[in-house]
Amino acid sequence: MSSFEDAETEETLTCLQMTLYHPGQLQSGVFQTIRFYNREKLSSSQMVKFGRNSNICHYTFQDKQVSRVQFSLQLFKDFNSSVLSFEIKNLSKKTSLIVDNMELGYLNKMTLPYKCMVRFGDYQILMEKEDGESLEVFETQFILSPRSLLQENIWAQHYPIPENGNYSSSSTQSTSPTEMDENEL
Repeated sequence: MSSFEDAETEETLTCLQMTLYHPGQLQSGVFQTIRFYNREKLSSSQMVKFGRNSNICHYTFQDKQVSRVQFSLQLFKDFNSSVLSFEIKNLSKKTSLIVDNMELGYLNKMTLPYKCMVRFGDYQILMEKEDGESLEVFETQFILSPRSLLQENIWAQHYPIPENGNYSSSSTQSTSPTEMDENEL
């Protein structure tokens, strides 16, 4: 047997990339404890908490406006699926968590889409998931955005379209739905 056949194949890791923005990030140092641009490996069974309390939270924000524990991320695997998914849960009693345009109150949770905007207070976090094969370990990576993620159209606000397809009764648009490639968005 050749050494090529003996070599173990390395599993790819699921990675959650989080692009962070806060309007006072340069002056206030709210992200001073976050290690940007490095990938960090975490156990898939670990619940990852975000908030102000460094004794409880894995990732902390240096801001009194943030709850001691703001939210958590937990990995899970859907039944009959080989892909890991993230569940986000709001752990703040005083601040709602907004995932895309869905408001999560205290203890509400939902599955994260592959790409979504998470907001609370003045914080904006663009979360993007990259699938991997490993079920034991996943990675996180943080990127600091110099500009608002909403204002730069990096993440457009999504507004519901009425069921009839028209925005107003005087609309001249066709009422038939049109398909669009996701690269055209």
